[in-house]
Amino acid sequence: MTRASGSFPIWKSGIHASVVDKKSLPVYSRRLREAREALGISQRTLGIQAGLDEFVASTRVNRYETGVHQPDLLTLQRLAKVLGQPEAYFYAEDDELAQLIKDFKRQGKHKR
Repeated sequence: MTRASGSFPIWKSGIHASVVDKKSLPVYSRRLREAREALGISQRTLGIQAGLDEFVASTRVNRYETGVHQPDLLTLQRLAKVLGQPEAYFYAEDDELAQLIKDFKRQGKHKR
């Protein structure tokens, strides 16, 4: 499968439906993938570390990253903890705001 630069494939019922630009995905999907890739971990590893069943962890994280499903609040909190990001980061529409949220969390760690 080939991917256009800056795009993700979308899978529905196991069939490649289309390729969409990152910007058309829900913000939580883009942020989740960015944070996971920054840590260099697989979707499966992230899911398992966040407490998802090991047999479906990869599929569930993939569906969150492609915007097919949205994680519930508890799942997002667990994913955020594994990724070391505050929950607000995953919903920051603006990239500058997302960076400020990450920086604020980092500063809070240094003051403790």
